[in-house]
Amino acid sequence: MRPTPIILTLAAVCAAQDSVVIRPKEIDDILVNPGRGIQTFQRFRQQAIYPGLRWSEVGPTEPVPDAAGKVDFPESSMAYLRWFWWQLEPEQGKYRWDIIDSALEEARKHGQTVMFRIMPYDQGNPLPEWYRNSGARRANKPEDADGKVWSPDADDPLYMKHWGELVRQAGLRYDGHPFLDSVDISTVGYWGEGWGPHLPSRAMQQALIDLYFDSFKRTPLLMNFDEPAALAYGTERGAGWRLDCWGDLGGRGKKMMHMLDLYPQQVVRTGIQDVWQRRPVSLETCGTPASWKKWGYSDADLDDIFAQALRWHASTINVKSTAIPPEWKSRFTEFEKRIGYRFILRRIEYPARAQIGRMMPLHMWWLNAGVSPVYHEFELAVELRSPQRASVARLSVDLKKWLPGDAVYDGSIYVDDALAPGEYRVRVAILDPRTNRPAIRLAMEGLQDDGWYDLGKVVLE
Repeated sequence: MRPTPIILTLAAVCAAQDSVVIRPKEIDDILVNPGRGIQTFQRFRQQAIYPGLRWSEVGPTEPVPDAAGKVDFPESSMAYLRWFWWQLEPEQGKYRWDIIDSALEEARKHGQTVMFRIMPYDQGNPLPEWYRNSGARRANKPEDADGKVWSPDADDPLYMKHWGELVRQAGLRYDGHPFLDSVDISTVGYWGEGWGPHLPSRAMQQALIDLYFDSFKRTPLLMNFDEPAALAYGTERGAGWRLDCWGDLGGRGKKMMHMLDLYPQQVVRTGIQDVWQRRPVSLETCGTPASWKKWGYSDADLDDIFAQALRWHASTINVKSTAIPPEWKSRFTEFEKRIGYRFILRRIEYPARAQIGRMMPLHMWWLNAGVSPVYHEFELAVELRSPQRASVARLSVDLKKWLPGDAVYDGSIYVDDALAPGEYRVRVAILDPRTNRPAIRLAMEGLQDDGWYDLGKVVLE
């Protein structure tokens, strides 16, 4: 005989009375979390920023002392660094890996990870002298308009041989390093950005991109934006993407404005609109925020620049480790809260009493209030803790699939049979699986000194 609807309703009420339902209170703080936020550039946290409007493209070769006082720059989880070929291989086959080793150690000390790029050359930093004297072919002539800069012919087998070996050796040494967040795919042209008048054949361009996927199989890669065919190829192979003139509205007196005449259109034309769902998007300012102010940008211009970054689902922003104009700091703060991922536990439900040695049902509603997922491996975990004992359960959840919006976990955890009867606190955290420690701050109250979030109590019997 089936129970009447009234009996069913009463049963549901009784079940509800036996459950604990918690709705954590949201907070509005900036969350300094792995793989997201405003980056330091050629610097680490608490190191002095660049004065004025200029910065250095030449990466640091030794540690920079921390500033004596507080640095007027956002807190940052990631340092972005770039080095030229001549810095890392001043003599053929003799690599200065101590430079990158030192940077990764500095990142560890400063609570950051590193994103880096190795660059072949630019107008002021030529290719290594040994390479230019090796018999390698030159792409331009001294009498050309750009003849003061020795540009290589990247179709020359010597370019792939020597540049390729540098990349391969870097991959052997650093792929999967715990403090290496990602690596830029750097190929030809100024700063290795893959554009310019002396490009190699399409086949060679693709071979230079393939080199990175062969060398860095565990560390995420980012493809530079400027050459459309290369951008499409690299992202199809699995790279994220980055661009380095975010915010250009023509303030430098040039007719072409990247933000209006190139970037939005090329995202669509190259078919990379959905790359952010799998790999990160990273943006670098055209000039600096203070440059934007000098160029006459209005508050409305700034809001439009931010809005486009959010439409691109950006995770990280490089402002060249320069000062943010005081009158724009609050706007940058609100913008920084929205880039990348932002996790909030909206509701959790579990039984008020649970049996030791049995499964305990658990229901959670989460919100990713950011604009991207998290791109590295992390683990969602629930802990039952008393003053004497504790047990951690890792949940079968792929956090990389938590796109912006709602996520639900309906499952259960095993109540460890080593626990003793009594009252326990229910706590939640997102762990780094390499350290088994909480790694991601949540946008809610309840944070404890050890990084876990205290939610409520359960009685174990």
